Amino acid sequence: MTTKETFDFQDGNGPVPAHKHSNGGGWVADTATVAETAYIGPAARVYGRALVYGDASVSGNARVSGRARVYGDAWVYGRALVYGNAAVFGRAWVYGDARVYGDALVYGDAWVYGDAWVYGNARVEEGAVT
Repeated sequence: MTTKETFDFQDGNGPVPAHKHSNGGGWVADTATVAETAYIGPAARVYGRALVYGDASVSGNARVSGRARVYGDAWVYGRALVYGNAAVFGRAWVYGDARVYGDALVYGDAWVYGDAWVYGNARVEEGAVT
């Protein structure tokens, strides 16, 4: 009999089936989808029904959760949070203590950093710095 690994993502759901990602070693809930080409750093977490694919990178203490999507060449790092139905894609960067959530989109060469919050139906597009 094989013992299934679990991890507590500290989201109120307690320990859930999860595994360490092969590219970086960060924890990924079995309900989330992360491509082998994506990087999930050792302290980063991806859970809920989140999707991370392409050459996207989630590192530092960053969290991607809910139904959020991070893809393309996007980077989410530091203590950044991407959650809800938000999407970060293209060559966008979200870092520091920034939060992107709700139905917000961050894309192109946009940067969201520091203590910035992007939420609701907000769009941060190519060339924008928040």
